[in-house]
Amino acid sequence: MRPLTSWVLRNLQAAVGTLGELWRAPLTSLMSLLVIAIALSLPSGLLALLDNLERLGARWEGPASLSLYLKLKTTAEEARDLAGRLEADPAVAGVESLSPDQGLAELRAIPGFDAALELLDSNPLPRVLVVRPGPGRHSDAELERLRAFLAALPEVDQVRLDLQWVRRLQRLMALARRAVWLLAGLLGLGVLLIMGNTIRLEILNRRAEIEVCKLVGASDAFVRRPFLYRGLWLGSLGGALAWALVGGGLWWLQGPALRLAELYQSGFRLHPPGLTAGLGLLAGGGLLGWLGAWLAVGRHLGEIEPD
Repeated sequence: MRPLTSWVLRNLQAAVGTLGELWRAPLTSLMSLLVIAIALSLPSGLLALLDNLERLGARWEGPASLSLYLKLKTTAEEARDLAGRLEADPAVAGVESLSPDQGLAELRAIPGFDAALELLDSNPLPRVLVVRPGPGRHSDAELERLRAFLAALPEVDQVRLDLQWVRRLQRLMALARRAVWLLAGLLGLGVLLIMGNTIRLEILNRRAEIEVCKLVGASDAFVRRPFLYRGLWLGSLGGALAWALVGGGLWWLQGPALRLAELYQSGFRLHPPGLTAGLGLLAGGGLLGWLGAWLAVGRHLGEIEPD
C-alpha cells in the first residue's frame, strides 16, 4: 500500500471513529457543543445585528445636502437673490428654496404635529435654502469647507449638514464593530481553554488505552490523531450550531423588527447570516477546536509512558 494511501486511510478511520464516539456519548457531546456554540454565537450574533444596522443606514443615506436657515427678517426677494448667487457658485450643484408656509405644511403632514401647530398665533419658521454640493464636493473636508462658507453669509442664521447624523452613526458602528471583534477574540480564547480542558479529561480517561498503544509500538502521531479529530469535530459542529442559533435568534426578532419598520413606512427586514458567515463559523470553530486539542495533547500526552 502506498504511503499516501495509507495515511489517508488512517486519517479517515480516525475521523469516522471519533465521530462515532461522539455519537455514542450524546449527552456529554451535546454539553460540549452547546458551550462552544454559545461562545461563538455571541460575537456572531452581534456582528449580524451590526450588518443589519449598516444596511438600514445605507437605505437612509442619500446625496449630501446642507440646509440654510435664513434670518427671520430675510424677505422672499432677498432669499431668491441669495439662491441665485449660490447657484452661480461652481461648488454648488443646485439650490431649493422653501418658504415658511411650505415648512409649516411639511410639519402638519407629520402625525401628532397638527394639534400642536394649531396653538401657534403665527408661523415661526424661517425661510430655508437646501444646497446640494457640486461634483467632487462630497468628502468630509469639502463639506465642512462649504458649510463654513455658507455659515458666514450675512443672510444665514444656521447651517445644518443633513447627513451629519448618518456619519456619526457610521463612526459609532465602526467603534461597536471593533468592540465585537475584541469580544470575539476573548471568547475564542475561551473556546481554546474549554477545548483544551475537554481533551485533557479525555486523555486522562483513556490513559490505560494510551499506555497499551505505546507499549505495542504506536507512535505519538497515531495516538494524537483521534484527539485532534475530536477537537476538530467538536469545534466544527459547535460552529454549525452557533450559525443555527444566530439564525434562529434573528428569526425570532423578525416580527418585532417588521412592526417597528411599518411605523416608519419602511420595508426593512432583518437578514440572517449568509452562507459565507456559516462557512466562516464552521472553519473558525474547527480551527479553534483543532488548535485547543493540539495544545492539550502536546502538553499531556508526553506525560503518559508505559511502565
